[in-house]
Amino acid sequence: MATGSNIRTWFNGSWHEGDVAIMRAADHGSWLGTTVFDGARYVNGLAPDLAAHCARVNRSAKALMITPTKTDDEIEALVREGLALYPKDAPVYIRPMYWALDGDTSGIVPKPGATGFAISLEEIPFAAPDASTTLTTTRFRRPVLEDAVVNAKAGCLYPNNARMLAEARAKGFGNALVADALGNVAESASANVFIVKDGEVFTPIANGTFLAGITRARHISNLATDGVKVHETVLSFDDVRRADEVFLSGNMSKVTPVTAFDDRQYQVGPMTRRVREMYWDWAATAG
Repeated sequence: MATGSNIRTWFNGSWHEGDVAIMRAADHGSWLGTTVFDGARYVNGLAPDLAAHCARVNRSAKALMITPTKTDDEIEALVREGLALYPKDAPVYIRPMYWALDGDTSGIVPKPGATGFAISLEEIPFAAPDASTTLTTTRFRRPVLEDAVVNAKAGCLYPNNARMLAEARAKGFGNALVADALGNVAESASANVFIVKDGEVFTPIANGTFLAGITRARHISNLATDGVKVHETVLSFDDVRRADEVFLSGNMSKVTPVTAFDDRQYQVGPMTRRVREMYWDWAATAG
């Protein structure tokens, strides 16, 4: 079942109306999980960092040993062609994706050059300006590269995220704050995390256990331009509890304020609001 509505699919050389069937039962991606995707956003006629998202899906494919069949520029051009079919005020989620079609003689390793490709566009409403979330801990952790393909935006990683979210929701919270293999803060179950303390901003250092997101990088750049010191460092759960503000960063909503971590309460503070304001100011000039 689709998450959004008004779906269009690029597959086999053309755009199609609706949620088109693109995979077969015996495709390698169907039964062995060799799928990668990326997610970008189209909001108010803007597609911020679209080129970076198109480039990352190709890097993700290579990490799963899937042979990319489109260049970064070709993917971007196809996406923009599809977006032209929507009204400028439509909030569209942009998802280019690859999957392996066949395996080698073992059946397990993807066969070079045997690749499926599609783009899914669907309208998904953007989060309301006052939307926020709450966090709790989870017993599940982010894996390391030796355990999983954490250097890719791969579908096979998301069941772990799903059980983190399910556990958090069962406890009455909106999301989970997740540890890395050493017990330090990595990210939430669905987005990168920032904390604010004494006017400075902190975020977990990219240590190979999570994707350091494109939107995360954009916030860091915008903050630096604005003269705000950003520390990419090791963070403990106690650091988060002692923070003045906490917010999440991801493509789907860009900035999501956090109003609680377990029994610790936060206000939606001035830095969180400033980060959101800077992001959209940047997006308006970047196109």
